[in-house]
Amino acid sequence: MNRKNSARVLVLCAFATLCLCASTKAQVPVDLKGFDPKNGTSARVNGDFLEVEWPAGENEYGKVKVDLRKAQPLIGSLQIGPKSNYQTIASDLDPAVILTIGKRDLISQNGWNIFFDKTAYLPHETFPVVLDKQNVKVVTSGGHTEIIIDGASAGRFSGSYNLTLYNGSPLMNVAAVMSTTVDSTAVIYDAGLVSKKTPWERLYWSDTENFMRDAKVGENDPARQMAVKYRTIIGQGQEGSLAIFPAPHQFFYPLDNAYNLEHIWHGTNYRNLVLGYGMGIRHDLLGDRRWVPWFNAPPNTQQRFNFFCLLSTERDGKTLEKVKAFTHSDTYAPLPGYCTMASHFHQEHVDDVLTRKPLPDMPGFVKAFRNTGVNIVHLGEFHGPGSPRGPEAKRWPELKTLFDECARLSGGNFLLLPGEEPNNFLGGHWMNIFPKPVYWLMSREKDQPFVETSPEYGKLYRIANKAEMLKLLELENGLAWTAHARTKGSTGYPDKYKDETFYKSDRFLGAAWKAMPADLSQPKLGNGRVLDLMDDMANWGQKKIVIGEADLFKIEPDYELYGHLNVNYLQLDEMPQFENGWQPVLDAMRNGKFFVTTGEILLPSFTVNGMGAGETTKLGAGGKAEITFDASWTFPLNRAEIISGDGKQVYREVIDLKDTREFGRKSFKFSPDLKGRQWVRLEVWDVAANGAFTQIVWLE
Repeated sequence: MNRKNSARVLVLCAFATLCLCASTKAQVPVDLKGFDPKNGTSARVNGDFLEVEWPAGENEYGKVKVDLRKAQPLIGSLQIGPKSNYQTIASDLDPAVILTIGKRDLISQNGWNIFFDKTAYLPHETFPVVLDKQNVKVVTSGGHTEIIIDGASAGRFSGSYNLTLYNGSPLMNVAAVMSTTVDSTAVIYDAGLVSKKTPWERLYWSDTENFMRDAKVGENDPARQMAVKYRTIIGQGQEGSLAIFPAPHQFFYPLDNAYNLEHIWHGTNYRNLVLGYGMGIRHDLLGDRRWVPWFNAPPNTQQRFNFFCLLSTERDGKTLEKVKAFTHSDTYAPLPGYCTMASHFHQEHVDDVLTRKPLPDMPGFVKAFRNTGVNIVHLGEFHGPGSPRGPEAKRWPELKTLFDECARLSGGNFLLLPGEEPNNFLGGHWMNIFPKPVYWLMSREKDQPFVETSPEYGKLYRIANKAEMLKLLELENGLAWTAHARTKGSTGYPDKYKDETFYKSDRFLGAAWKAMPADLSQPKLGNGRVLDLMDDMANWGQKKIVIGEADLFKIEPDYELYGHLNVNYLQLDEMPQFENGWQPVLDAMRNGKFFVTTGEILLPSFTVNGMGAGETTKLGAGGKAEITFDASWTFPLNRAEIISGDGKQVYREVIDLKDTREFGRKSFKFSPDLKGRQWVRLEVWDVAANGAFTQIVWLE
């Protein structure tokens, strides 16, 4: 190469280097047109940073600095404190999200409502979310401020990173908001914050026995995963702490078991996909090693692969107390005039007793429920072990053991109720409950009587068909309802038997709700499967209810029970005593005198023209109704929905509640037009997709 060409090459290289430097230093554009400063939040571009300040509590502000330079970490710093004395919690952080993408079976069973899928055992791919910073915009919605950074991608998914700040709270939600055009997609994710330097001096967490633990951070500590309580890990720096935790219920796709699957990670080079030192939340690819359906990701839906951060100037793990407050320390808070009830547990305690397994005086599952603040537990025994269809020599002693153990383990503020998932006669899967011990067998020979009296057990019933099953429920004042409606073994039910006599009977309650399936694009849990059914049943014309269910197998105190649980707050004057029967429990269920909740939102009062859930009221002239409800909550609220129907269609009025702050309590009043409607009910959801819903008020 001659000297002239050599000089030309040097000039071109220098020019290319200058262009590269310019591109790495160039700022991405910021759009503030959707930002409104009236809620006390400020947003401005200051040099290379977008700085957003928000009121984070009494005399306290939070501040996030988003680095607008492409080659720099997204979060320049997180700060909290009085405006005159900000403390820097951490600097130079990047969100880290890993997607594991598989294929959903939409053909063999029931489309997106499928539970019995094999996604985890079939080919799947894993991708880290990569951010090529593009446009940045700041959007105000009530008391929420969302910073949206375009340019995120991972395999077939693309979208943005969104940071959401909540007025009056030190909370920040971090989400990779992404969609795919590919059909039949199922996905799980790991997420957290990572830095090329070590941002923390110590880590804090609660172990599964509820003891606070800590560890010193080393720069080259290899990544590890941990089983913790409260789903939280806390990093402590020189000036404060940052807690990372998921939405307490939305993060858990449905499983049969509530095992603690080590949902926390920290360290360097996590999964060989996250460079630098990080900490965050995770999913186990194989779940409980049974059916592992992961999350639905239908085409063109905005999936929020998200987690929460809580900023604090406190040290020594004290920040965990603030995180625990969002879930009442993973318990169901007492509410005057109500008792909490959870249903559908295949504990198989009777089999453990009869097979002489070593058992403590108070079994682990009872401790777990008592620790969680559940007053009444309705079992689903003999789902595997047991002899529901005989022989009688085994069935009657099994039932006696069940009744004796329920009586023994009840007491104080706890009531253990016998129950089964018979899955016989009616079609699909269903649950039952009687108001006292009842001996019955799910089969009858031709020469055997329907009922007879035994000197040892009292009345013995033998059931041969659905007509006799209904007769038993009527004679013994029992109740039945569809378990996991429209999925699992109840795919197609109760739709298939909605015109049958037993369904129309007042002995058939309706159906049960669980957050299944899981879809991170939804602002609520359960993807409408059973809540839509609740509306359909009302339009079919019978007065049915929907009770919350868990549908879980073995449970121990160190399991992740709270994340998989929901409860029913039953209106009861006092706790029934086992020996006197528990008819008041069935009465509250039958009459719709309860609300269902994940625990974070309570609805102690709900009326339509002065009448409560389960009751009937008349509409005023012109169809106007006065709806009132009292609510208390922990996370800031997102929305309420007033749902009504006219016997054919379902109508939804969505009420934006984004102006609410964390840990609130308020009485609400609305006057919707319900002309021509036959029924109405209420749902309330918060920013973590936690929710509560009432039973129906019937309209004339």
